Amino acid sequence: MACVELRQLRYFVAVAEELNFGRAAERLLIAGPSLSQQIKALERDLGVRLFDRDRRSVSLTPAGAALLPHSRELLGRADDLKRRAGVLSGSQSVRLGYVNWLPPDLSSRTAAVARVHVDAWVAPSHTQAARVADGSLDLAICWVRGEDLERLGLRARLIGADRLYAVAKGADTSELRARDIDVLIDDDVTSWASWNVYAEELAQIIGARAVRISDGAVTGPAYFDHVRRCTRPVLNSPKGQTASLPPDLVRREVVAPKVYWTWSLVWRASEDRAGVLAAVDALCDGVGDLGIHAPDAWLPADDPYALPG
Repeated sequence: MACVELRQLRYFVAVAEELNFGRAAERLLIAGPSLSQQIKALERDLGVRLFDRDRRSVSLTPAGAALLPHSRELLGRADDLKRRAGVLSGSQSVRLGYVNWLPPDLSSRTAAVARVHVDAWVAPSHTQAARVADGSLDLAICWVRGEDLERLGLRARLIGADRLYAVAKGADTSELRARDIDVLIDDDVTSWASWNVYAEELAQIIGARAVRISDGAVTGPAYFDHVRRCTRPVLNSPKGQTASLPPDLVRREVVAPKVYWTWSLVWRASEDRAGVLAAVDALCDGVGDLGIHAPDAWLPADDPYALPG
Protein backbone atom coordinates (compact mmCIF):
# COMPACT_ATOMS: atom_id res chain seq x y z
CA MET A 1 0.00 0.00 0.00
CA ALA A 2 1.29 3.46 -0.90
CA CYS A 3 2.16 6.00 1.82
CA VAL A 4 -0.90 7.90 3.08
CA GLU A 5 -0.46 11.62 3.76
CA LEU A 6 -1.96 13.39 6.76
CA ARG A 7 -3.24 16.01 4.36
CA GLN A 8 -5.33 13.38 2.58
CA LEU A 9 -6.75 12.15 5.87
CA ARG A 10 -7.80 15.72 6.71
CA TYR A 11 -9.57 15.89 3.37
CA PHE A 12 -11.29 12.56 4.05
CA VAL A 13 -12.51 13.68 7.48
CA ALA A 14 -13.80 17.01 6.12
CA VAL A 15 -15.82 15.32 3.38
CA ALA A 16 -17.10 12.69 5.84
CA GLU A 17 -18.31 15.42 8.19
CA GLU A 18 -19.85 17.61 5.51
CA LEU A 19 -21.07 14.84 3.16
CA ASN A 20 -20.76 17.46 0.47
CA PHE A 21 -17.66 18.02 -1.64
CA GLY A 22 -18.43 21.69 -2.26
CA ARG A 23 -18.79 22.58 1.42
CA ALA A 24 -15.76 20.49 2.34
CA ALA A 25 -13.67 22.28 -0.32
CA GLU A 26 -14.73 25.68 1.05
CA ARG A 27 -13.84 24.56 4.59
CA LEU A 28 -10.44 23.33 3.45
CA LEU A 29 -9.82 26.39 1.24
CA ILE A 30 -9.04 24.29 -1.84
CA ALA A 31 -10.71 23.87 -5.22
CA GLY A 32 -13.47 21.28 -5.55
CA PRO A 33 -11.84 19.30 -8.39
CA SER A 34 -8.56 19.12 -6.44
CA LEU A 35 -10.41 17.75 -3.39
CA SER A 36 -12.13 15.12 -5.51
CA GLN A 37 -8.79 14.05 -7.02
CA GLN A 38 -7.18 13.77 -3.58
CA ILE A 39 -10.01 11.59 -2.26
CA LYS A 40 -9.71 9.32 -5.30
CA ALA A 41 -5.96 9.09 -4.73
CA LEU A 42 -6.54 8.19 -1.07
CA GLU A 43 -9.05 5.50 -2.03
CA ARG A 44 -6.53 4.12 -4.50
CA ASP A 45 -3.73 4.12 -1.93
CA LEU A 46 -5.91 2.46 0.71
CA GLY A 47 -7.42 -0.01 -1.70
CA VAL A 48 -11.01 0.69 -0.57
CA ARG A 49 -13.83 2.98 -1.64
CA LEU A 50 -14.56 5.55 1.08
CA PHE A 51 -17.64 7.27 -0.36
CA ASP A 52 -20.65 6.42 -2.45
CA ARG A 53 -21.45 9.52 -4.46
CA ASP A 54 -23.71 10.59 -7.28
CA ARG A 55 -24.93 13.95 -8.52
CA ARG A 56 -27.33 14.39 -5.58
CA SER A 57 -25.66 12.90 -2.52
CA VAL A 58 -22.50 11.71 -0.84
CA SER A 59 -22.43 8.96 1.79
CA LEU A 60 -19.80 6.94 3.59
CA THR A 61 -19.28 3.36 2.55
CA PRO A 62 -19.00 0.77 5.35
CA ALA A 63 -15.21 0.91 4.90
CA GLY A 64 -15.25 4.72 5.10
CA ALA A 65 -17.36 4.66 8.26
CA ALA A 66 -15.00 2.13 9.84
CA LEU A 67 -11.89 4.14 9.00
CA LEU A 68 -13.27 7.55 10.04
CA PRO A 69 -12.67 7.28 13.83
CA HIS A 70 -9.15 5.96 13.24
CA SER A 71 -8.42 8.85 10.89
CA ARG A 72 -9.63 11.36 13.48
CA GLU A 73 -7.45 9.71 16.11
CA LEU A 74 -4.38 9.86 13.88
CA LEU A 75 -4.98 13.53 13.09
CA GLY A 76 -5.49 14.32 16.76
CA ARG A 77 -2.22 12.62 17.66
CA ALA A 78 -0.43 14.48 14.87
CA ASP A 79 -1.80 17.83 16.11
CA ASP A 80 -0.80 16.97 19.68
CA LEU A 81 2.71 16.09 18.49
CA LYS A 82 2.97 19.43 16.72
CA ARG A 83 1.80 21.31 19.81
CA ARG A 84 4.25 19.46 22.04
CA ALA A 85 7.09 20.14 19.64
CA GLY A 86 6.16 23.83 19.64
CA VAL A 87 6.29 23.91 23.43
CA LEU A 88 9.63 22.10 23.58
CA SER A 89 11.16 24.49 21.09
CA GLY A 90 9.71 27.53 22.83
CA SER A 91 8.59 28.70 19.42
CA GLN A 92 5.08 29.84 20.24
CA SER A 93 4.68 33.57 20.73
CA VAL A 94 2.61 34.68 23.74
CA ARG A 95 1.50 38.28 24.38
CA LEU A 96 1.36 39.27 28.04
CA GLY A 97 -0.12 42.47 29.47
CA TYR A 98 0.20 43.81 32.99
CA VAL A 99 -0.82 46.67 35.29
CA ASN A 100 2.31 47.51 37.27
CA TRP A 101 3.71 44.25 38.65
CA LEU A 102 5.54 41.41 36.90
CA PRO A 103 7.28 38.38 38.42
CA PRO A 104 11.01 39.20 38.55
CA ASP A 105 11.87 35.78 37.06
CA LEU A 106 9.26 35.86 34.28
CA SER A 107 11.75 35.41 31.43
CA SER A 108 13.66 32.53 33.01
CA ARG A 109 10.48 30.69 33.96
CA THR A 110 8.91 30.86 30.51
CA ALA A 111 11.97 30.64 28.23
CA ALA A 112 11.67 26.88 27.70
CA VAL A 113 7.98 26.86 26.79
CA ALA A 114 7.17 30.03 24.82
CA ARG A 115 8.43 33.36 23.58
CA VAL A 116 6.65 35.71 25.95
CA HIS A 117 6.38 39.31 24.73
CA VAL A 118 5.44 41.81 27.44
CA ASP A 119 3.04 44.36 25.99
CA ALA A 120 4.24 47.94 26.29
CA TRP A 121 0.77 49.33 27.04
CA VAL A 122 0.50 49.41 30.84
CA ALA A 123 -3.22 49.70 31.61
CA PRO A 124 -5.64 49.22 34.54
CA SER A 125 -6.77 45.75 35.56
CA HIS A 126 -10.23 45.92 33.97
CA THR A 127 -8.72 47.08 30.67
CA GLN A 128 -6.13 44.29 30.55
CA ALA A 129 -8.72 41.63 31.37
CA ALA A 130 -10.95 42.93 28.55
CA ARG A 131 -8.00 42.84 26.13
CA VAL A 132 -7.44 39.16 26.90
CA ALA A 133 -11.14 38.49 26.33
CA ASP A 134 -11.14 40.19 22.91
CA GLY A 135 -7.90 38.52 21.79
CA SER A 136 -5.64 41.58 21.91
CA LEU A 137 -3.56 39.74 24.55
CA ASP A 138 -3.05 36.07 25.32
CA LEU A 139 -2.37 36.57 29.03
CA ALA A 140 -2.57 39.39 31.54
CA ILE A 141 -1.53 39.91 35.14
CA CYS A 142 -4.31 41.90 36.78
CA TRP A 143 -6.86 42.04 39.60
CA VAL A 144 -10.16 40.36 38.81
CA ARG A 145 -13.31 39.22 40.55
CA GLY A 146 -15.22 36.01 39.98
CA GLU A 147 -17.93 37.92 38.14
CA ASP A 148 -15.33 39.41 35.78
CA LEU A 149 -14.07 35.94 34.87
CA GLU A 150 -17.59 34.69 34.17
CA ARG A 151 -18.65 37.76 32.21
CA LEU A 152 -15.53 37.85 30.03
CA GLY A 153 -15.10 34.10 29.57
CA LEU A 154 -11.73 33.98 31.33
CA ARG A 155 -9.87 31.67 33.67
CA ALA A 156 -7.41 32.73 36.35
CA ARG A 157 -4.64 31.44 38.58
CA LEU A 158 -2.95 33.18 41.48
CA ILE A 159 0.45 34.56 40.50
CA GLY A 160 1.13 37.19 43.17
CA ALA A 161 -0.25 39.01 46.19
CA ASP A 162 0.51 42.31 47.90
CA ARG A 163 -0.11 42.89 51.58
CA LEU A 164 -1.17 46.52 51.70
CA TYR A 165 0.02 48.88 54.42
CA ALA A 166 -0.87 52.38 55.58
CA VAL A 167 1.12 55.60 55.34
CA ALA A 168 0.88 58.09 58.19
CA LYS A 169 2.23 61.39 59.50
CA GLY A 170 4.56 61.51 62.46
CA ALA A 171 6.94 58.94 63.88
CA ASP A 172 4.58 56.23 65.15
CA THR A 173 5.28 53.01 63.23
CA SER A 174 3.14 50.67 65.34
CA GLU A 175 0.50 48.37 63.86
CA LEU A 176 -3.03 49.67 63.47
CA ARG A 177 -6.42 48.10 62.86
CA ALA A 178 -7.89 48.17 59.37
CA ARG A 179 -10.98 49.96 60.62
CA ASP A 180 -8.81 52.86 61.81
CA ILE A 181 -7.47 53.78 58.37
CA ASP A 182 -8.69 55.93 55.49
CA VAL A 183 -8.96 54.57 51.97
CA LEU A 184 -9.00 56.82 48.90
CA ILE A 185 -11.68 56.38 46.22
CA ASP A 186 -11.19 58.34 43.01
CA ASP A 187 -13.89 59.79 40.75
CA ASP A 188 -11.94 58.65 37.67
CA VAL A 189 -13.47 55.23 37.11
CA THR A 190 -11.63 54.84 33.80
CA SER A 191 -8.31 54.59 35.60
CA TRP A 192 -9.37 53.38 39.04
CA ALA A 193 -12.41 51.13 38.48
CA SER A 194 -10.85 48.02 40.04
CA TRP A 195 -9.30 49.90 42.96
CA ASN A 196 -12.56 51.68 43.71
CA VAL A 197 -14.48 48.39 43.86
CA TYR A 198 -11.86 46.98 46.21
CA ALA A 199 -11.69 50.10 48.40
CA GLU A 200 -15.46 50.47 48.69
CA GLU A 201 -15.83 46.87 49.87
CA LEU A 202 -13.01 47.34 52.38
CA ALA A 203 -14.79 50.39 53.78
CA GLN A 204 -18.17 48.68 53.88
CA ILE A 205 -17.09 45.33 55.33
CA ILE A 206 -14.13 46.23 57.56
CA GLY A 207 -15.13 49.75 58.55
CA ALA A 208 -12.26 51.71 57.03
CA ARG A 209 -13.29 55.27 56.19
CA ALA A 210 -13.79 56.07 52.51
CA VAL A 211 -12.34 59.40 51.37
CA ARG A 212 -13.56 60.63 47.97
CA ILE A 213 -10.99 62.36 45.77
CA SER A 214 -11.01 63.60 42.18
CA ASP A 215 -7.36 64.22 41.37
CA GLY A 216 -6.12 60.70 40.54
CA ALA A 217 -3.95 60.71 43.65
CA VAL A 218 -4.50 57.10 44.71
CA THR A 219 -0.76 56.81 44.19
CA GLY A 220 2.20 59.04 43.35
CA PRO A 221 3.42 62.28 44.97
CA ALA A 222 -0.10 63.69 45.29
CA TYR A 223 -1.06 60.64 47.36
CA PHE A 224 1.41 61.78 50.02
CA ASP A 225 -0.30 65.19 50.07
CA HIS A 226 -3.58 63.41 50.87
CA VAL A 227 -1.85 61.55 53.70
CA ARG A 228 -0.73 64.87 55.14
CA ARG A 229 -4.27 66.29 54.93
CA CYS A 230 -6.10 63.25 56.30
CA THR A 231 -6.54 62.86 60.04
CA ARG A 232 -5.93 59.11 59.93
CA PRO A 233 -3.34 56.87 58.23
CA VAL A 234 -4.16 56.17 54.57
CA LEU A 235 -4.05 52.76 52.89
CA ASN A 236 -1.55 52.54 50.06
CA SER A 237 -2.48 51.00 46.71
CA PRO A 238 -0.72 48.15 44.87
CA LYS A 239 0.79 50.74 42.53
CA GLY A 240 2.56 52.32 45.51
CA GLN A 241 4.02 49.19 47.05
CA THR A 242 7.64 50.06 46.31
CA ALA A 243 7.43 53.86 46.44
CA SER A 244 9.94 55.63 48.68
CA LEU A 245 8.33 57.59 51.50
CA PRO A 246 9.05 61.28 52.13
CA PRO A 247 10.97 61.85 55.39
CA ASP A 248 7.91 63.26 57.20
CA LEU A 249 5.80 60.13 56.61
CA VAL A 250 6.04 56.57 57.95
CA ARG A 251 4.80 53.13 57.03
CA ARG A 252 2.43 51.33 59.40
CA GLU A 253 1.39 47.69 59.15
CA VAL A 254 -2.36 47.05 58.93
CA VAL A 255 -3.78 44.22 61.06
CA ALA A 256 -7.14 42.90 62.24
CA PRO A 257 -7.34 41.98 59.44
CA LYS A 258 -4.25 41.99 57.24
CA VAL A 259 -5.36 43.45 53.92
CA TYR A 260 -4.31 41.64 50.72
CA TRP A 261 -4.57 42.47 47.03
CA THR A 262 -4.25 39.50 44.65
CA TRP A 263 -2.70 39.38 41.21
CA SER A 264 -4.22 36.89 38.77
CA LEU A 265 -2.79 35.51 35.58
CA VAL A 266 -5.81 35.37 33.26
CA TRP A 267 -6.40 33.68 29.92
CA ARG A 268 -9.39 32.85 27.73
CA ALA A 269 -11.42 29.84 28.85
CA SER A 270 -11.44 28.67 25.21
CA GLU A 271 -7.64 28.84 24.91
CA ASP A 272 -6.13 25.63 23.55
CA ARG A 273 -2.68 26.68 22.35
CA ALA A 274 -0.03 24.66 24.12
CA GLY A 275 2.41 27.56 24.42
CA VAL A 276 -0.09 29.78 26.23
CA LEU A 277 -1.19 27.03 28.62
CA ALA A 278 2.41 25.99 29.25
CA ALA A 279 3.31 29.61 30.08
CA VAL A 280 0.47 29.66 32.63
CA ASP A 281 1.85 26.53 34.30
CA ALA A 282 5.42 27.84 34.20
CA LEU A 283 4.42 31.10 35.89
CA CYS A 284 1.92 29.79 38.44
CA ASP A 285 3.08 26.33 39.50
CA GLY A 286 4.56 26.46 42.98
CA VAL A 287 3.29 29.96 43.80
CA GLY A 288 1.49 28.78 46.95
CA ASP A 289 -1.13 30.88 48.75
CA LEU A 290 1.23 33.81 49.58
CA GLY A 291 -0.42 34.34 52.97
CA ILE A 292 -3.87 35.18 51.62
CA HIS A 293 -5.52 32.22 53.37
CA ALA A 294 -4.18 33.01 56.83
CA PRO A 295 -6.92 33.31 59.50
CA ASP A 296 -6.30 37.06 59.84
CA ALA A 297 -6.12 37.85 56.11
CA TRP A 298 -8.82 39.77 54.22
CA LEU A 299 -9.86 39.49 50.58
CA PRO A 300 -12.98 40.85 48.88
CA ALA A 301 -15.83 38.34 48.88
CA ASP A 302 -15.72 37.81 45.10
CA ASP A 303 -11.95 37.47 44.90
CA PRO A 304 -11.26 34.23 42.98
CA TYR A 305 -9.09 32.97 45.86
CA ALA A 306 -11.34 33.93 48.79
CA LEU A 307 -12.23 30.92 50.90
CA PRO A 308 -15.96 30.15 51.20
CA GLY A 309 -17.69 31.48 54.28
